[in-house]
Amino acid sequence: MSYEINETHDPSLKSWVESANDPNTDFPIQNLPFCYYHGSGRNGRFGVRVGDFILDLVRCQEDSLFESIKDSDIPFRLNDEYRAENLLSEPSGDFSAFRSRLSHILRENADPRDKEIAARHLLPVSEVALDVAEIGDYTDFYCSIYHATNVGSMFRPEAPLLPNYKYVPIGYHGRASSIVISGTDVKRPHGQNRSDAEAPPVFMPAKNLDYEMELGFFVGQGNEQGSSIPIGEAEQH
Repeated sequence: MSYEINETHDPSLKSWVESANDPNTDFPIQNLPFCYYHGSGRNGRFGVRVGDFILDLVRCQEDSLFESIKDSDIPFRLNDEYRAENLLSEPSGDFSAFRSRLSHILRENADPRDKEIAARHLLPVSEVALDVAEIGDYTDFYCSIYHATNVGSMFRPEAPLLPNYKYVPIGYHGRASSIVISGTDVKRPHGQNRSDAEAPPVFMPAKNLDYEMELGFFVGQGNEQGSSIPIGEAEQH
């Protein structure tokens, strides 16, 4: 059996998982992100998000739902011992065949056998907890000249934009321990406050709390200390 890769992005595709057809969902059949979860009596394992559900990929593998594609086209080891961070260290591979197979399993005109098997392994996302992959480190960047100017005006109002910004992106080290999964309650940070200029600073919860939208991506396989990843090889990571 062969699959047409491009049709996985067809905006007219619908799923037999009704919540995936909600126009307000972030997880229609055109967007099937991998996830690592635990709960509902299961140890941590891989799944894929679709609508308000997670499809257990390990159990789907055990029920032979992926037998029509080559083992080399399955981008990770589908067993109970495999963890999210293991995926990041895998050699780069083509995910297209596997994602196309998932699309065919979940679309509204799916093979009845595929649908029956997959339906047994759907879990409401409300019954599980999602895990974030272990993050060794991360670099944060000023994403635009407006962002860099705005932040710079807080520290250097007389010269908010550093001259080198127009030539080299400005990146700085971030604290990976502060990264949590979506939906986690935000804890107000503590710091020094000196509202009264005549008194010593006081260590207390921050009065102001800033919110930003962030866009992030994982770099898999990593690189040796002191070496960089050439831009031409970025997609391999």
